[in-house]
Amino acid sequence: MPDACLVPAGGLSGSFGDARSLAPYIAGMTSVRTVTTMACAAALALTVPHSPAAFSAPAPAAGRPLPTRMADTGGGGQLITARAADLGSTTGTVSWWQRHGSRWHRVGTAPARFGANGLAEGSSREQGTSTTPTGLYDLPFAFGTAGKPAGTRIPYRPVRDSSWWCQDNASSAYNRWVDPLPGDCAAKEAERLADYPVQYSRALVIGFNYHRPVRGRGAGIFLHVNGRGATAGCVSVPARAMARIVSWVKPAARPHMAIGTDSGRTAVTRY
Repeated sequence: MPDACLVPAGGLSGSFGDARSLAPYIAGMTSVRTVTTMACAAALALTVPHSPAAFSAPAPAAGRPLPTRMADTGGGGQLITARAADLGSTTGTVSWWQRHGSRWHRVGTAPARFGANGLAEGSSREQGTSTTPTGLYDLPFAFGTAGKPAGTRIPYRPVRDSSWWCQDNASSAYNRWVDPLPGDCAAKEAERLADYPVQYSRALVIGFNYHRPVRGRGAGIFLHVNGRGATAGCVSVPARAMARIVSWVKPAARPHMAIGTDSGRTAVTRY
């Protein structure tokens, strides 16, 4: 059974407090003199002007940018992260980051959707499970039924009626864009890209199982525009975010995409 990035079922939705107590300050007082002294001090304090800053809580320390906490970012200057709360999640967040010198800066962020059955470790994922593979991957090229956004630098292939993605394990073109469909790739084991004009209006190929394909591991994993709900293994974002990402990615910056969870053995920081 081929992987398809699109699930026709109805949409899935997701959702996105310190309490403090104060201990009594006058407990244990044993003399009237002590209480009187405290009362006088309090009254005097009311007569002394204070700046608003004196009452401001200290600002929390800024957290380290996610790329600086990762085991690997691909060695380039651009990174896309896709994070889910856990392996069972079908929603999460995509962020894209730019490195300036030794510092990473977040360029943008968007809500994301994952596979209908959540996520799975990329190195052991099985095809046809409707799971999004975790791991760190390159981004070979972009494609779309719509024209490429202004400023696009990554190679961008226009989708034609004859454009397919082969997911046939028996084919020599397994996990490859093909145009036209070759004779050894069964149509029922491939995805005709033009059949999904909304989702594939703009997309980036995620290099999962791409450079040295392992049959049965999975094929056709993309970052693409949202459909009606969860995907069958891809990552999807709103159309406006997808256009921004495609126009932002620069091959010279060696962009990569990291997919993972917030914690545990598939935490995005471990890849």
